[in-house]
Amino acid sequence: MVDRNLISKLGLSDEQLDQQVNEMFTKDENEFLEEVLQKKVDSRLPGAILKGHIVSQIGNDVIVEVGLKSEGFVDASEFTSPDEIEPGKEIEVILEDTDSESGLILLSKRKADSIRGWQTIINTKKEGDVVSGKVVRRIKGGLLVDIGVPVFLPASQVDIRKPGDISRFIGKDVACKILKIDVEGRNIVVSRRKLIEEERRSSKDKILSEIEAGQLRKGIVKNIADFGVFVDLGGLDGLLHISDLSWGRISHPAEVVDIDQEIECFVIGVDKENEKISLGLKQKTPSPWENVEESYPIGEKVKGKVVNIMNYGVFVRLEDGIEGLVHISEMSWTKRLSHPSEIVNLGDEIEVVVLNINKEKQEISLGLKQTEVNPWAVATHKYPVGTIVTATVRSMTNFGAFVEIESGIDGMIHISDLSWTRKYGHPSEALQKGQEIKCIVLEVNEEKRRISLGIKQMTEDPWIHAIPEKYIPGHIIKGKVAKLTNFGAFVELEPDLEGLLHISELADHKIDKPQDVVKPGDEVEIKILKVDSEARKIGLSLRRVQWAAEDQTGHSAHHEGSADTLTATSVYTDQSAMPHEEVSDENTSEPKGQSKQVTETPKPQTEDTTNTDTDEGTTQQEEKELDPPQESTQA
Repeated sequence: MVDRNLISKLGLSDEQLDQQVNEMFTKDENEFLEEVLQKKVDSRLPGAILKGHIVSQIGNDVIVEVGLKSEGFVDASEFTSPDEIEPGKEIEVILEDTDSESGLILLSKRKADSIRGWQTIINTKKEGDVVSGKVVRRIKGGLLVDIGVPVFLPASQVDIRKPGDISRFIGKDVACKILKIDVEGRNIVVSRRKLIEEERRSSKDKILSEIEAGQLRKGIVKNIADFGVFVDLGGLDGLLHISDLSWGRISHPAEVVDIDQEIECFVIGVDKENEKISLGLKQKTPSPWENVEESYPIGEKVKGKVVNIMNYGVFVRLEDGIEGLVHISEMSWTKRLSHPSEIVNLGDEIEVVVLNINKEKQEISLGLKQTEVNPWAVATHKYPVGTIVTATVRSMTNFGAFVEIESGIDGMIHISDLSWTRKYGHPSEALQKGQEIKCIVLEVNEEKRRISLGIKQMTEDPWIHAIPEKYIPGHIIKGKVAKLTNFGAFVELEPDLEGLLHISELADHKIDKPQDVVKPGDEVEIKILKVDSEARKIGLSLRRVQWAAEDQTGHSAHHEGSADTLTATSVYTDQSAMPHEEVSDENTSEPKGQSKQVTETPKPQTEDTTNTDTDEGTTQQEEKELDPPQESTQA
């Protein structure tokens, strides 16, 4: 500070004063004084690095004496640990700001350390040098590593392979190689990958010269993929395929190993030319399939766990490495399964029977239903032929109805076994789904698991006694015309029973169309010509009733004799004059499916076509045979 009053009392001008001062100090002394004054000024500017001593700590504030007009304050969080805060300890801080009004001085130890660290790195390190530090935190694009100053480690330079979640490196000490130093931008980029690659190159040749198939090698799991695991053997990676991880079934390698886990593997194969090594983990223990036939003899009951369910069956784990298949067809004796989940669930413990073993393919066939008694094995004894059972109609098809006799035991009633006299077009004409009916056992086929049932067999066949005894040839009866065909008319004699009135038996003269004489619904008197129980047919005549009427009135005795002779003899002997059998429903006016079993007089044919399986076959045969014959006798 300059005292202007004192200078004024001396009576010296400024020039005289400067001259006397210059005479008192030499040039070196002036330079020294200038340097001291400059430092004094610089030390008071924000951004200057100062040395100071820790005085005390008040709360989170650390009091530091730096030689200024008052002490400065440093936040306690800037110290690495509380042990560093010791009264009297010398530290370097940076002057951040001064508050002239309150006299507070703000200091920063962290920034001072950073600047000193940066200067140290610049002075001691260069690109390509190896540095070590702790991973501080994750930032965009990589990691921040503290090597004295924060440096950037890109995610692509963390490891030789994609490391997955790089956050797992936080807090770990890593060694890296300096890739780039930007002095102006005060930025340093490092690489851990480069360092690892150089180390691996130096040891790869040694490993390739030593490693052989059959050896046991230790390594570190470096990467896990869906198909397997990459294991670092110390300079060279080996592939541990998922199929070689365990003798048992696994869905992903992560079920067996973890990243960075040290494991000992069996060397399966070595390709030194392409630098590829195949490893195995399960090969360290014997295969459970070696003694599988002794452990699981065929026919023995064993327990296992359901580990997989497919449309065609379930896989059951008997022990680690051994699984067997229960095919859907081997799950139930009686149930028709659409999916195995109807019986078992994933994770169920079940008892099964060993059916077959293929050691070469490592396959075991198992059965679930074999643990229970086969109900079809006792069905023959439980339901012998002739047994009357009560069943429930479960479903119907064109050829018959399926009924449930008991839980899991079904039987089938063929459409031809529904009625002795009526021909049904579909089982639904006689039965309803869910209906409870009584039927009789006709046949039991244990091998095919079939039981044939019948309803009509519950009563005697009316064609044996009832119909022949009731409908006697030569008798005149009444009936109703049910339907017309091109070869005649069917006459309903009683419910479900019809006879054939052939076109040649409608009148004495030639008839072109049956509807010229009769119509559906007409009540007619007809004469029974013949009842054929074997063929299940009844032949009728309308014109012979007229002959009988003429005979009763006495108009023609000779005619009566001829008629009686014809009725008694020529109807049964002259085959050319016999009426022919009916056609199927397809050629009649009656709605499809409503036709009835009919009968007629014998006809000139060698085999019966009435009971064929389809209406179409019957129609073709009958139409061929039933062309109106040329009568050999006329009244």
